[in-house]
Amino acid sequence: MLVVDDNKVIRQLIRVNLELEGFEVVTAADGVECLELVGRVRPDAITLDVVMPRLDGLQTASRLRSDPRTSALPIAVVSGCTPYEVDAGVAAGVDAFLAKPFEPSELVRIVRRLVTGVDEPAPGGRREAGRAGSAAG
Repeated sequence: MLVVDDNKVIRQLIRVNLELEGFEVVTAADGVECLELVGRVRPDAITLDVVMPRLDGLQTASRLRSDPRTSALPIAVVSGCTPYEVDAGVAAGVDAFLAKPFEPSELVRIVRRLVTGVDEPAPGGRREAGRAGSAAG
């Protein structure tokens, strides 16, 4: 799992929550670092913030999709999820969206779905399609 966010606190929050669920996590501070690491780390999925220095999350997603080695890699955007970010993310090939601030259990559910292809019900037995949807359908 590769977690990309320019905010160190958010990176650590995502990392700890995923590690508690058994995921191995590597972190990057921006899109440039993500692209440098992705070939070495070979993650099962990537979470991307949108607003980052050097290379933002949407540009990073586009570059990942255009590279045959990473074109099928599951990508989740973890950001404010404005309508623009969602529309641009869908166009860039992003698979899932999670709005900040987020519930750690929702983060884990989305990442698990991206990695395994199995969608678990949200806590309380209901799906929260409004908070995190799949661009793939």
